[in-house]
Amino acid sequence: MTYPAYFVAFDLGATSGRTILAALHNDGKLTTEEINRFPNAIINVNGSSHWNIYSLFEHIKDGLRLVARRGIRPVSVAVDTWGVDIACVAADGSLLGLPVAYRDKRFRDENTAGFFANAMDADKLYSITGIQVINFNTVFQLNALKETSAMKHAEKIGFVPDIISYLLTGKLVTEYTIASTGAIVNARTRQLAPEIIEAAGADPAKFGPLVAPGTEIGILRPEICEQTGIDPVPVIAVGGHDTASAVAAIPAKGSDWAYLSSGTWSLMGIESAEPVVTEKSAAYNITNEGGVEGTIRVLKNITGMWILEECLKSWKRQGTEYTYPELVAMAAASEPFKCFIDPDDPGFVAPADMPTAIIEFCMATGQPAPEGHAEMVRCIFESLALKYRAVLGLFREVSGQPVDKLHVIGGGSRNALLNQFTASAINLPVIAGPVECTALGNILMQARAAGYVDSLDALREIVAKNVETTRFEPVDPQLWDEPANRFNNLRKK
Repeated sequence: MTYPAYFVAFDLGATSGRTILAALHNDGKLTTEEINRFPNAIINVNGSSHWNIYSLFEHIKDGLRLVARRGIRPVSVAVDTWGVDIACVAADGSLLGLPVAYRDKRFRDENTAGFFANAMDADKLYSITGIQVINFNTVFQLNALKETSAMKHAEKIGFVPDIISYLLTGKLVTEYTIASTGAIVNARTRQLAPEIIEAAGADPAKFGPLVAPGTEIGILRPEICEQTGIDPVPVIAVGGHDTASAVAAIPAKGSDWAYLSSGTWSLMGIESAEPVVTEKSAAYNITNEGGVEGTIRVLKNITGMWILEECLKSWKRQGTEYTYPELVAMAAASEPFKCFIDPDDPGFVAPADMPTAIIEFCMATGQPAPEGHAEMVRCIFESLALKYRAVLGLFREVSGQPVDKLHVIGGGSRNALLNQFTASAINLPVIAGPVECTALGNILMQARAAGYVDSLDALREIVAKNVETTRFEPVDPQLWDEPANRFNNLRKK
């Protein structure tokens, strides 16, 4: 092994992307540096929503150029992105247009209902895939787009990270974790489910071979190396779904823990050796997505800091802005347990004014409405903590797996007040951090593929050694019992 070993991660989100250069040293020290950051946004083309994958690809090549200018030869490079979205490849190898984005107007209730009415019922789909029903799941995208020119003329179909790797190498694969997000993978066999793909009107043979994270896809094309100055190095399939990469890098030991990927949206779950696909898991809308090293991410989507972010936008329009420390201080000084909201209530999906929606929810559920901004922030934080408590209870019920701690990762891991509320509400320690789990998971799965890391446990030990975490212990957890009962009752109203 040669040290330091350099790895390049392309971490693409729905609003921005980054090139991360990492160096792994022989003592286990890991350093990372953001080489470039670039915008990403859904664009409208002839009334349809798309991703500008060519722009993303040019920014990725810029990242390779910047690495090459430093005289660095990385061991490998890899891509992770958001889930479910796909693109089509023509017989001559070119892309058939831009990938359609998950927010496209064609991915609506009526399309999903049509699939269930004419192709496959919801119970059967869940029994095979273990994936919760979301209108923009890949299976429903295939159904909605089957009559488009791109789908009709497609020689191959690939998920976004696999398409970018194809542009880099000329080889198209279907990475397991990203495919699992779209409800086209059999949760038990962990292979593509041809009966589902065919029911959606697509040909299973058009997807590339399914590969596990840690598989070498191919070597950078000669023209990419010529354009960027980078050496011809391997492109690795990592956890192509960003959450799969993030969970891989949680600095945890054993199996007695749950995780919360906390940001605008929250993903709460447990890591399991086998999928949890039962009547109860279906009733609770619990999903089973693929993880690295043969793991399953049993999880549930929860609305996260979206509600606070929308309140801040509303208050800014009215001329009031707050720093984050100000928000925390306001909430900490406010009356506890006055009122709660269910963050996942449909009224909070896209209201005209979020503060008004909160007040209306409280009034409709027979609660006093929050008075002023400070009480509203406190209401949001306490409601999220109580939601996490309720969802954690569902995982204990459906899996039987003990949970002794909660790891919080992502941007929300920096919210000390919410982390403390959560620890007290669930009566378990909360370990907060790291913020940048996705990039770390991408990088260290590359290191795993190259033999620098020999197991998932060893990967997580490197993370634990190199990042700081903060531990929050429960404080007066019994004070949260009565509020939890009120919260659970208002969710039933």
